[in-house]
Order: sequence, then C-alpha cells, then structure tokens
Amino acid sequence: MQTPGTLDIAHAIQLAVAPVFLLSAVGVTMTVLTNRLGRIIDRARLLEGLPCTEKSPLPKESQEELQSLFSRAQLIQRAITLSTACALLISLVITSLFVSFALGRDLSWLIMILFIAGLGAFIAALLIFLLEIRSAMASLRFGSDPPRS
Repeated sequence: MQTPGTLDIAHAIQLAVAPVFLLSAVGVTMTVLTNRLGRIIDRARLLEGLPCTEKSPLPKESQEELQSLFSRAQLIQRAITLSTACALLISLVITSLFVSFALGRDLSWLIMILFIAGLGAFIAALLIFLLEIRSAMASLRFGSDPPRS
C-alpha cells in the first residue's frame, strides 16, 4: 500500500520527467555540435600543416578557407555555450521542482523563469547552429563552380 507521501513523491518525479526529455535533446544536440567542431578543427589543422615557405606562403584559397573555418568554429562555440547554459537551467528547473516539493514552498515563478530561460538558450543555440550550417554551405565548392551565397 502506498502512503500519501509516497504518492506525492511519485507525482513530483512525474513532473520532473518532462524537463529530463529536454535535457536529452540538448545532450544529442551538443554531441552534434562537438562533432562538427572537431571536424572544423581537423580541417584547419590539415590546412595549417600544408608546406609553405617565406617565398611561398599558404595559398590564398587556403587562407580564405581557414578564415571561414575560424568563423564557423566561433559559431559552433557559441551554440555549445548556449546549449550548456540550457542544460544547466533545465537542471535547475528539475532541482527547483524537488526543492519546492521538499520544502512545501511555491517556487512556480522561479521554475517558470528558469524553464523559459532554458528554452530561450536552446532556441538561440539552434539558430546559431543554422547560421553555421549556412556558412558551411556558402563555402562549399563543387569542381570549378564558385561558392553560392
């Protein structure tokens, strides 16, 4: 037989599960972002490792690609930062739900503000991710065709 206290705890856990799904989505997104950042870094290291001398510096195309890679890496870094902020805010939402229950206090305003801020950070991270994808596509070249904007 379950006591009222046990049922209350079960209800609190049920309320906390929904934000956990958002945390899972943020984690998957961060995996994608870190993989893209790793590929950008690998490509930049490859370009930086090309042989060059004082008389023959890095070709202009390689310098331009390095600049593009640097810009893309900055965008990914911002998206990772915002995704991390989202994960921290959603973790605080979950913690606040349990603290609210444990202390018998109404923390609904705090929970709502933290949740909205977390969603805002996630939305911003996704928008920046889209900008990085657009930047990657703009610098893409097929054969001798010039890049498209």
